[in-house]
Amino acid sequence: MKTFIAKEHEVDKKWYVVDAKDKILGRLATQIAIRLRGKHKPIFTPHADTGDFIVVVNAEKVAMTGSKWDKKMYYHHSRYPGGLKSISARKLLEKKPEEIIRMAVKRMLPKNSLGRRQLMKLKIYIGVEHPHQAQNPETLTI
Repeated sequence: MKTFIAKEHEVDKKWYVVDAKDKILGRLATQIAIRLRGKHKPIFTPHADTGDFIVVVNAEKVAMTGSKWDKKMYYHHSRYPGGLKSISARKLLEKKPEEIIRMAVKRMLPKNSLGRRQLMKLKIYIGVEHPHQAQNPETLTI
């Protein structure tokens, strides 16, 4: 008996639409990461991109529990001495609401070129409009 190994060009990739309105950020991000990697499929192969495309709408209406809006900080460094920058989740939501979801999902994917390719299949939009109607996306309830 031979072991089946999925090849990327043989995998049927579907499109899904997820409404982030009033969804908890971490629980939403884990389900999106599972779908992007393809772990929900029986043909999952760790070294191949077998996942689906995910379109997230209403990114500005995502929820966090407790006081995370004020206490959760996002950090980045300018690579200069003393260049550590921080921004709270509330300010990041006002400035770039789609980045909160993108960063949560990115940190759940592999840290290599495969993870970067899988992240490109994630499309995040503010509001309910998105330009992917031609792909006939299915609604995914999380």
